[in-house]
Amino acid sequence: MIEAGMKAPTFTLKTDEGKDLSLESLKGQRVVLFFYPKADTPGCTRESCDFRDEIAAFEKKNAVILGISKDTVADQAKFRAKYEMPFNLLADTDGKVCEAYGVWKEKFNYGKTYLGIERTTFLIDEKGMIAKVYPKVKVEGHAHAVLEDLS
Repeated sequence: MIEAGMKAPTFTLKTDEGKDLSLESLKGQRVVLFFYPKADTPGCTRESCDFRDEIAAFEKKNAVILGISKDTVADQAKFRAKYEMPFNLLADTDGKVCEAYGVWKEKFNYGKTYLGIERTTFLIDEKGMIAKVYPKVKVEGHAHAVLEDLS
């Protein structure tokens, strides 16, 4: 279980542009790392677009936004382009980063149990430490709440 005060698990993943991006390369900046279940689905689109719409405010607070799901690089690229997102979407196709952050969980929906990503956001400070965890995110107002916590 990842909690505030812990060192953020490091990773290197492919971006929607097919380039490697490591968490380590972002030291010195605050990182908003949001995990979402599936690209271009209603809740994930709303959450991503809310972060997109607040990008200038996040940048003023020296914060980088990164979205992660198990979607392929190609699916992430389509999703980013369709909604003109000004931040990288990362492809965790093997799920190792989802597991490292504890967001790959058993879920229950429409009478069925399955494994999937529990919508969760991590606020990582300039030193690579977890500053705050937002478990079981409700999309409405979430981006704004994260922005407020960066004050």
